[in-house]
Amino acid sequence: MTRELDATAHPGPAEPIDPDIDLHQPGQRQELLRSHGAILTAISIGGAIGALARYGLAQVWPTPAHGFPWATFATNVLGCFLIGVLMVVVTELRTTHPLVRPFLGVGILGGFTTFSTYANETRALLEPGTAATAFTYLGATLLCALLATLVAVRVTRAAGDYRRAVA
Repeated sequence: MTRELDATAHPGPAEPIDPDIDLHQPGQRQELLRSHGAILTAISIGGAIGALARYGLAQVWPTPAHGFPWATFATNVLGCFLIGVLMVVVTELRTTHPLVRPFLGVGILGGFTTFSTYANETRALLEPGTAATAFTYLGATLLCALLATLVAVRVTRAAGDYRRAVA
């Protein structure tokens, strides 16, 4: 006996996740697996590369006990700058392969930046002798990361405008 699905009996999203793919069609399900598989692979490989780069920087530039976490600070500010450059390049200046953004942006730069470590280091510094360092780190990282992104976007756009003007 078959049962017809009633929209109220099986709540879910009002719109399909990908309106171009009908999951009831086996061929289209395969298309979804192929495209998402490539994206997840690109993100995974990029994430491993980014995390290894971050780990290497932390090993070269260790944080002293109760000291300012310079390696994490530099990682997050540099990562935000590079994300700003990347997003202008891939959305405004060049047509790129569909896997460039997931590989570089989500993968490498997502694995490189570490705002969870930033939060943990801030929490660890919230002690009577290091509270000022905690608040300095908290504010400086936020401010510098946002400014780095803004500068990167403006510089990259200006470079793109200059390149178009010269060409």
